[in-house]
Amino acid sequence: MSADTYPPTDRTTPTRLRERVGYDRAAVHAVLDEATLCHVGFVVDGRPVVLPQLHVRVGDDLYLHGSTGARSLRTAADDGLEVCVTVTLVDGLVLARSAFHHSVNYRSVVAQGRAALVRDDAEKTAVLEALVEAVVPGRAAGTRGPDRRELAATAVLRLPLREVSLKVRTGPPGDDPDDLDLPHWAGVLPLAVHRGTPRPAPELADAPLPAHVQAWVDAG
Repeated sequence: MSADTYPPTDRTTPTRLRERVGYDRAAVHAVLDEATLCHVGFVVDGRPVVLPQLHVRVGDDLYLHGSTGARSLRTAADDGLEVCVTVTLVDGLVLARSAFHHSVNYRSVVAQGRAALVRDDAEKTAVLEALVEAVVPGRAAGTRGPDRRELAATAVLRLPLREVSLKVRTGPPGDDPDDLDLPHWAGVLPLAVHRGTPRPAPELADAPLPAHVQAWVDAG
């Protein structure tokens, strides 16, 4: 296995639709970087929990952001927390001639492993700045950073990207040959995230739009 791919493991090897699964490092990073939210699954007191969280990738580490009062972060304080992190980008709705073959075009990353609480304040500060930059590039310089109280109230988990897989579906519907002559429309309805017009806070009055916000609009 080359350095350009993640090594498959028992947990990242699918039992079906194996042709959709890949381990390319650059492709995995691209999906993680494009997505704003991830969903983090873990077990607390024998019960499964899945929570949406902001995330940021720094190199081969995925950082998760939350409150120090969150159950997942309290559980991770001692010896880490086993998690399953999922990120999915939906690119289109796939309408087939048969209801059975309807599907979704998507790119999805699943990362598994033990996440550890970041205790070093310098690392935590750098990660939180990277998180702000991941949401809107250039924003870190256009806002006040966290003070000591805010830093203490914020927890960050680090998940090394080791057990990782990418699953992708693209293309038209996969109708059965016997259904191709049916009189039903089939195809793909593309979906994309739309960047709307910024809405300033009431206190800003007629303040000009910062360059990094304008750049965010233009990129959409």
